[in-house]
Amino acid sequence: MSISFEGQVAIVTGAGNGLGRSHALELGKRGAKVVVNDFGGARDGTGGETGPAEKVAREITDAGGEAIANGANVTSFDDCEAMVSDALSRWGRVDVLVNNAGILRDKSFGKMDMGDWNTVVDVHLNGSANCSKAVWNQMKEQNYGRILMTTSTSGIYGNFGQANYGAAKLGLVGLMNTLCIEGAKNDIRVNCLSPTAATRMTEDILTPDMLARLDPKWVTPAAVFLVSRGAPNHTVMFAGAGSYTTMQISESAGLHLPEEQRTADGIAASFEKISDMSKPDVFNSGTEHVIKVVEMAK
Repeated sequence: MSISFEGQVAIVTGAGNGLGRSHALELGKRGAKVVVNDFGGARDGTGGETGPAEKVAREITDAGGEAIANGANVTSFDDCEAMVSDALSRWGRVDVLVNNAGILRDKSFGKMDMGDWNTVVDVHLNGSANCSKAVWNQMKEQNYGRILMTTSTSGIYGNFGQANYGAAKLGLVGLMNTLCIEGAKNDIRVNCLSPTAATRMTEDILTPDMLARLDPKWVTPAAVFLVSRGAPNHTVMFAGAGSYTTMQISESAGLHLPEEQRTADGIAASFEKISDMSKPDVFNSGTEHVIKVVEMAK
């Protein structure tokens, strides 16, 4: 077992069931001391009790590892700070954060209550930001940290009835894009995982055969790699049923139009060339795109 987390402390949110449970158990198996966080709510985020987190923590300790259960609500920054404070008091550091907690409140956009929009965005996007902020400065001080965001194909490609979920999930890619730049000098690496797995979130939309193939245990290897010492930085990895792929954001080379053609009609006439992706550009920051624009203007 070459990838080890001996001497490291990991926080996994939404770890009472499904993917989070799988991630927490594997990190514990590989030597991490694990904070098993789960609010204990239903799939839509209602309710809440610490039983699921306590059960997973016991599984880790029964196997010879170290773990504590935590019932923090990730939508509360105070709860997140308290969770990190508990980990620091017990073990002195936090090395790994896996932002996995999530809920679903699916409905077509026209029928969606804005309360359901706000709640889903709050859990996925703001919850991940709250937890990341709670560990950030401590990771900077120790010059080491690994943070994983859980994104989704619903955000990257879209999915009917999931405007709230998709917007939040793609927002996490945007959060990663900046945090991986800001954390680089302190060896804080930030990545995204887009899982396809049979969990409470997908149990009623997949067939029994698909559910069997999409065991969360086949996603966890990607999660563990992306928070390991040798992890990349600024990577979106897809994982499911034994398949692993990565995503690259690119843009067309584009055209610089002369002033007389800088009209809606001029863009329409040149749109095919503007959108030609045969020689795409790939950038690591927004600044690099601005430099491209300035150079084209010259």
